[in-house]
Amino acid sequence: MSITGTLKQVKHEDRIHTEADATNPTILVHHLSKAFGTLFALKNVNLKIHRGEFLAIFGPNGAGKTTLIRILATLTRPTSGEIFINGYSLNSDSEKIRRQIGVIAHQTYLYDELTAEENLRFYGKMYDVKDLNAKIARIIAEVGLGLRRRDRVRTFSRGMQQRLSIARAMIHDPSILLLDEPYTGLDQHASEMLTEWLKELKSKDRTILMVTHDLDRGIDLADRVAIIHQGKLVFEEERSNIEAKTFREKYYHFVS
Repeated sequence: MSITGTLKQVKHEDRIHTEADATNPTILVHHLSKAFGTLFALKNVNLKIHRGEFLAIFGPNGAGKTTLIRILATLTRPTSGEIFINGYSLNSDSEKIRRQIGVIAHQTYLYDELTAEENLRFYGKMYDVKDLNAKIARIIAEVGLGLRRRDRVRTFSRGMQQRLSIARAMIHDPSILLLDEPYTGLDQHASEMLTEWLKELKSKDRTILMVTHDLDRGIDLADRVAIIHQGKLVFEEERSNIEAKTFREKYYHFVS
């Protein structure tokens, strides 16, 4: 289906405005490719994610998972293709898109010489968060770092940094979450906390895209599952239509 056929569009100064319609995807990826020199990390990827949907994309290392997240997060430019997030074009409205997404990835995007509180205050001001002090106090307690809130991030363990990264991603209450192997480096407490948060956000109509090689967690959380291999989406299905055992068999068939 073409972009025109998928979205109800009105062109205006390079921005795509969409009508408030449940049939319009929150994230629309159309013929996306990304090349590094002659090597393609992504090849002609087409993807739609609707509001409130949790899509888990599975793939081995080097499959293109991180590249996809970085492009959707406006951190990397695509080689070709079109992307619309909440009706905004990635090509012309990246700043508006950033205000609507939260990203949890390998890189924490934290400043080592700032304290936990200072990091959250920096990001909170960048996103114009209201009642910022109260929001910081609440969210830093939720990630279990209340006693370390005035310590510099460089003194934190990897697991503690990942906890603070979760708080950073949530400080502006984004409607869309982009997760790149979010459980990497988390201790058991932080992993359980992240799982409960994701379940709660899912129940509150947030749109979530998680890329991972962790089949168990992804299958448990997702509404829809997909497989990416060698830069291509090779399988996609509603979670309710496929049993976990069958999906695992398909995954290992594609990536082996």
